[in-house]
Amino acid sequence: MSNLSGITRQFAALLAVLLLVSACAGPPDDIIGVERRQASQASLKGVKSREVYILTTRAASDDPALLFSGERGEELGLAKVRVTIPPNHEIGRIERARTVPPDPRKAFTIVDPEVFSSNAAFVTDMRKTIRNRPQADREVLLFVHGFNTTLTDAIVRTAQFANDMNFSGIPVVFSWASRGHVLDYVYDLNSTLTARDRLVEGALLLNSASPASFDVVAHSMGNFLTMEAVRQSAMQKKFNTTGKIKTVILASPDIDIDVFETQIRQLPRSQRKFYVLIAQNDKALSFSRKIAGGINRVGDADPERLAKLGVTVVDLTRIQDTDSLNHAKFADAPEVVQLIGYRLAEGSSLETRNLKPGVARNIANTIANLPVTTFGDGHVIALP
Repeated sequence: MSNLSGITRQFAALLAVLLLVSACAGPPDDIIGVERRQASQASLKGVKSREVYILTTRAASDDPALLFSGERGEELGLAKVRVTIPPNHEIGRIERARTVPPDPRKAFTIVDPEVFSSNAAFVTDMRKTIRNRPQADREVLLFVHGFNTTLTDAIVRTAQFANDMNFSGIPVVFSWASRGHVLDYVYDLNSTLTARDRLVEGALLLNSASPASFDVVAHSMGNFLTMEAVRQSAMQKKFNTTGKIKTVILASPDIDIDVFETQIRQLPRSQRKFYVLIAQNDKALSFSRKIAGGINRVGDADPERLAKLGVTVVDLTRIQDTDSLNHAKFADAPEVVQLIGYRLAEGSSLETRNLKPGVARNIANTIANLPVTTFGDGHVIALP
């Protein structure tokens, strides 16, 4: 009885923390297509913009300023938007407005939304975008967001990440039906399961637009969805048959470590060249581990155990970022996001010994010549 009482008290304490976090008011989400009339973003000095394509399993929203809701849709939704980035933007941060309409001089905005009525219309538009770019800029970055994320959150994160790592290709967000509420963990987890086929479908659509290559970056619970889609494709002998997937980065994966092992074992070891970004001080994954019966998540698991699976583990535990939960270092920590950007641009490894002189100098000065520990055919890199 005393053990049960202890577990009850622990869960109650965890619930209290989650309620406190969820009670904090965040920035408004109803900003899609909402612009200030005083000036167009294009005419404002120093404001940059990025076009972001959207693949989503969310149902359409009745509110056009939200575009898609947190509920599950029956079909894959297809759209694109333009995200503006303010002149005062700092690498690793997302400047969000507290009121509507957002001021593009001070905060991210999402404008010019376009929803495609068919797969063909989406592919035609993306193919045109790809063909109008230089050959070196025809790469697609597919970002799969995590738990407790609204569509607006997902869009601005994709744009911020692409901007901060100087990605010159085309950013695409796969936005599954998260309700964007911290207490909807189970709903969100089930939403990832319902999205597996749609992620595979979306990847095929992107490939139909004839990009030069793909990079995939997943965050938090989005890794569970990504790995389930990878497992499904591998079982059907269809994973990366075109050879266009250059890099797969799994950032702070919220996946049961035992489940992850079953997922990745469906791939031959030659195809397990994934980068797994972990942090032992990830507080969000600590909460998840408690909810999941004390089983480690991949994002805070033993690096040696992961490396023995044939992946490259990048340990970010000592890296400081702007997120108090230490759960988004891949995009919030400037040295990490720029290191990833360099990796994607050069097609080399995340091992900092490969940094060229004069390239990403702020990274090289901080974390150059780090030792790499090898376990089997996997590796562990610990950033200081």
